[in-house]
Amino acid sequence: MEVNAENTTVVIPTYDERENVERMAAAVLAVPGAKILFVDDASPDGTGDVIDSIAKSESRVSCLHRAGKEGLGRAYVAGFARALEEGAQKVVQMDCDFSHDPADLPRLISEDADLVIGSRYVPGGDTPGWPFKRRLISRCGGIFIRTVTGIPLRDPTGGFKCWSAEALKKIDFKSVASAGYSFQLEMNHRAWKAGCSIKEIPIVFTDRVAGYSKISAGIAVESVKIALRLRFGKI
Repeated sequence: MEVNAENTTVVIPTYDERENVERMAAAVLAVPGAKILFVDDASPDGTGDVIDSIAKSESRVSCLHRAGKEGLGRAYVAGFARALEEGAQKVVQMDCDFSHDPADLPRLISEDADLVIGSRYVPGGDTPGWPFKRRLISRCGGIFIRTVTGIPLRDPTGGFKCWSAEALKKIDFKSVASAGYSFQLEMNHRAWKAGCSIKEIPIVFTDRVAGYSKISAGIAVESVKIALRLRFGKI
């Protein structure tokens, strides 16, 4: 799909992603007009230096350097704020490990909705290579979240998304409480409660092939806690 992504910024948090940033930059820049804002949390492996090197020869790439790790949510908040300051009309968020396929960017950007979510669990979506236990935990987690919060999304924790600038401003993203991965759920919930138009489109979510995963068992616990806090108005 050919799409002109003028005024679109793709925000990509990084921490020890040296092995992925060059390939990711090349893949995203294949989308005409798209800009990339990496948000690097002082990666010990020198990821930030690699990004700076790319930016010297590519004007559509920039890096927001932060002093250290403060959580995925805080990285996205900082990135969204910078993207809006620089005039982005659409802001995409995605991982740097290729679990989110850059080839799906044109589909996300071209949809007409306040929030477009790349979903693993609508028809056509998939999680190839996942063991049964991981699939079960993820599916049951989604059912729990939908039941507790009422949010009508098949993939309420999905993190591959395209936001309109208006939607981000409407939900006051800077005040989001979640600092970690539960940021995804809280942001999706805010958009739903604010009456934003939301559309889920299918994606194939694959595990990283380079670098190491930052996912831990505590992430599931964190999501449950946030779901309960959202249900009882504690956020």
